[in-house]
Amino acid sequence: MIQRIVSKLIANHLYKGKAIILIGARQVGKTTLINELLKNIPEKKLIINGDEADSFFWAIEPTVVKLRALIGDHKIVFIDEAQRIPNIGIIMKLIIDNIADVQVIATGSSAFDLSNRTNEPLTGRKYEFQLFPFSFHELVQHSNLPEEIKMLNQRLIFGNYPEIITKPAEQTKLLSLLAGSYLFKDLLALDFIRKPDLLDKIIRALAFQIGNEVNYLELSQLVGYDKQTVEKYIDLLEKTYVIFKLPAFSRNLRNEIKKGRKIYFYDNGIRNAVIGNFSDIETRTDRGALWENYLISERKKLLSYQDRSSKSYFWRTFQQSEIDYIEEESQRISAYEFKWNSKATWKIAKPFKDSYNPQTIKLIHPQNYYEFLGIE
Repeated sequence: MIQRIVSKLIANHLYKGKAIILIGARQVGKTTLINELLKNIPEKKLIINGDEADSFFWAIEPTVVKLRALIGDHKIVFIDEAQRIPNIGIIMKLIIDNIADVQVIATGSSAFDLSNRTNEPLTGRKYEFQLFPFSFHELVQHSNLPEEIKMLNQRLIFGNYPEIITKPAEQTKLLSLLAGSYLFKDLLALDFIRKPDLLDKIIRALAFQIGNEVNYLELSQLVGYDKQTVEKYIDLLEKTYVIFKLPAFSRNLRNEIKKGRKIYFYDNGIRNAVIGNFSDIETRTDRGALWENYLISERKKLLSYQDRSSKSYFWRTFQQSEIDYIEEESQRISAYEFKWNSKATWKIAKPFKDSYNPQTIKLIHPQNYYEFLGIE
């Protein structure tokens, strides 16, 4: 089994008087991770599946008395797909505040719902972790660096979802199923998502625009809906961990793009499934965009698992000077350019260098990318 980095982080935070919340997209392995973790814990465990929430009559008007009766002598309460249970934030708060020595663990695949239901009740009462598809670091630890480097082309096309890694013979079929309605199950269940065809149009449009700035007005004209609706759907796609935004970096220069954003997919395989293209990387006209998406999404995993306070950006001026990726941490600025061609050259834009004095300036290509992803 491929060991998950976040598993050790969670284990180190057990029995500290707070809930453990594990969030992430569907099928990234949240349930598997928690079940494996619980195997090594001898205490009695109560496991609740939020997908069966229709039978949870006790959750409608939760009280300490009801919860004590439900928990009994169990010392761990594991609530899977917690966002589906009514009053989940209140329920966890009541357990933490009133039932001693019980560790609450909850997983959720939709941040917009789980966060809304837990944030206020659990203020100061939770540790929250995010689980991603397998990271480059996890895959290197499972095999070794040379073997994982050999798999680079495969990762750029099919991504890192656990089932795709473990069942390579079925990867095209599995990705097509995952990128269909299943990945968007939480979204499609919402009452106000009345336009599933719009969701499909938006996700396809974003898939074709990775590496480029996304203009919501232009996107709304492309898909034929108003800008506010398009923006709302994009926000929901982000909160279900399908996509994430990279904002523009701006401080001093008058001609910098200040309010732009790029949108990337958490996983290359999902992006390619959305557009129905699994062709080899060397034959593709979008290989530069796939390379950029892969590196930025993997870097995001690394920073999250290391619990670093870095902020990530891209940079561009109206004169089209551009830097693919900027990272700011403790007032240190690093600038990176991504090139698929290992022989490519790059010179950082002089206005950026003069204004911000970046401590790191580096060109990332297939011969050195493992350093950018945390492997020395």
